[in-house]
Amino acid sequence: MKIVSIGEVLWDVIGDKEHLGGATFNFSAHAQRLGQEVYFVSAVGRDQRGDRVLDRMVQMGLSTRFVRRDDNFPTGIASVSLNANGQPTFRIERPAAYDFPVLTEADLNELLQPAPDWIYFGTLHQISPQAHEVTNRLLAAKCGARHFYDVNLRPACYEPQLVRDLMAQATVVKLNDEEVRAVDQMCGRSHRTLEEFCRDYASDLGWEAVCVTRGAEGCALLIGEEFVEASGYGVTVVDTVGAGDAFAAAFLHGLGSGWPASRVADFANRVGALITSRPGAVPPWTRDEVENLAS
Repeated sequence: MKIVSIGEVLWDVIGDKEHLGGATFNFSAHAQRLGQEVYFVSAVGRDQRGDRVLDRMVQMGLSTRFVRRDDNFPTGIASVSLNANGQPTFRIERPAAYDFPVLTEADLNELLQPAPDWIYFGTLHQISPQAHEVTNRLLAAKCGARHFYDVNLRPACYEPQLVRDLMAQATVVKLNDEEVRAVDQMCGRSHRTLEEFCRDYASDLGWEAVCVTRGAEGCALLIGEEFVEASGYGVTVVDTVGAGDAFAAAFLHGLGSGWPASRVADFANRVGALITSRPGAVPPWTRDEVENLAS
């Protein structure tokens, strides 16, 4: 599949170490590892951290063609603290270079010919007016691409109307169980079960699929009319940074491959669990390791 992803790339600063991250970058790296053709749209500063981002992308086999160098703002960073269960708290430094992506008409034509199968976006990046405008240009293109929205809420990095607008532009949505409650509150709704939540929003907004991640409990997934709940995998948690983004890449991989909901959910749970067992948002992993993960 050809995927165009637009969003943030930054360095997660955990103690005295820096790990390459940013939700959209993480998703792009994991989708690339799953064999997809990924074009990542973002920006980095003209600084050492920006140099390191581009070097790592080349090493990973990710195209740097649509990652611009910004002369005015630094490459993004997020200070991350982990609690006893490995759950992260982020302090994101903004504005950062990724807030200012640029696509010329020639760039846009290059991205859309041949047409992508998917356009992927999240919430944090869209709070930037320039990023939102560039994303809207991509989403407005009549190229037949499906739109994958990873809700991925971060404190002080979203507004209810923005989230509602992005949901309305989506074909497929992924969110976690805490975000389910936040979305219901933003929309003035209340649902008793995850199945009720998934079916109601999919019906109202025309989503083809929606997935709710539940941490160690696994996930709930609706594809068309088929709803499943799949148990998670028990692993020793090192940190959970990037696990949801890896899950999203695996979810899209299975969905785009036409797998039944139960297989998509199990595969995505496996990939997400494997990432939590390793440090950093985009650690090395293989399909064999995913398939051999014990329940």
